[in-house]
Amino acid sequence: MFVDFILNGAGHGPVAETMAGCRFDPGLLRPYLDSQGRKCVTINTGQADNNGHPVLRKELVSDLITRGISSPVFNATSLRKNEWIELDNVVIKAARQRLRAWADLSAANTFGGFNGMSRTILEHETMSDPGEALVDMDGLSEGRTDSPKFQLEGLPLPITHSDFWFSARRLAVSRNTGTPLDTTMAEAAGRRVAEMIEKTLIGVETGIAYGTSSTYGRTSQVYGYTNFPNRTTKTDLTTPTGTNPEAVMADVIEMRELLYADGYYGPFMLYHSTGYDRYLDDDYFRTGGTSANQTLRQRIEGIDGVSGVRRLDYLTSGYVMIMVQMTSDVARAVNGMDITTVQWESQGGMRLNFKVMAIQVPQLRADYNGNCGIVHGTTS
Repeated sequence: MFVDFILNGAGHGPVAETMAGCRFDPGLLRPYLDSQGRKCVTINTGQADNNGHPVLRKELVSDLITRGISSPVFNATSLRKNEWIELDNVVIKAARQRLRAWADLSAANTFGGFNGMSRTILEHETMSDPGEALVDMDGLSEGRTDSPKFQLEGLPLPITHSDFWFSARRLAVSRNTGTPLDTTMAEAAGRRVAEMIEKTLIGVETGIAYGTSSTYGRTSQVYGYTNFPNRTTKTDLTTPTGTNPEAVMADVIEMRELLYADGYYGPFMLYHSTGYDRYLDDDYFRTGGTSANQTLRQRIEGIDGVSGVRRLDYLTSGYVMIMVQMTSDVARAVNGMDITTVQWESQGGMRLNFKVMAIQVPQLRADYNGNCGIVHGTTS
């Protein structure tokens, strides 16, 4: 897995350099043959529809060349349109398997509709809470006239990508015999990209730090739930044994109270490490009780404000819980570019190379005072 950048219009890394050479439009790296055998691409017009989505348009490669628009793959052997569709379907399918944290975040709060290839940093501001109220009998006491304070923060927008390739002969055999292309490598590449995005959000992979502007209040770095500096930590979680479900319940309630104290009131998603599964799905017995009609997981989901309890497959170390307020002021899934497949030719046209890439970055946010709607709980 690799990460490249575009800085001041110049590419840093082979992928970024190639993208800079084609106007940061991945469509120019996806030539295909239409039903009439003409070489075409689907380009970004630079406009947006009423929903903020980019408007795309089919163009003949010959017309683009006439207008002075070129791409390093215009002379490459192209896939037919239905072959591109097959590859894209496989990539998307692979990206949706058991990647729960990113799926939850993107479903709750997605920020997109912009060209992530043309930006390296996404900035936002935090604001203090100014003003005061006075109480007196005649209303003549002079109060302080505070002004809000603003602080600029930055989020890097790296490219996450993975490669695979087919030989020209293999592609020719597929076309002549009608045998479908083996999409194993396409699926694996898509999976690698999606897994890296998921792990970065959880915090088991360290995100990239980029941008050293002294105007940012915090380090300009991609953070996850378990390594965001402004998260609240709880280091005394109870080790589950199967006989102490009420202690686990108390841990969850205490995590919620920590968020309440910082002004975050839900809805909350509770994520847990893999070790909790056997205990959360066991029957829930109150102390002294002899019967149960629900599991511990169901009991926790009944806590006010907790909308779900989910296992994270990549959170495998010890007993860990993460409680996150699923609102845009706490966490957003920044989508600068959907998972996309691009193509180029090498070795005299005998090898057809493909790259699956995306600009999908978690943005964890804290307020001006450093409060954040995330609690990270561990046993020590």
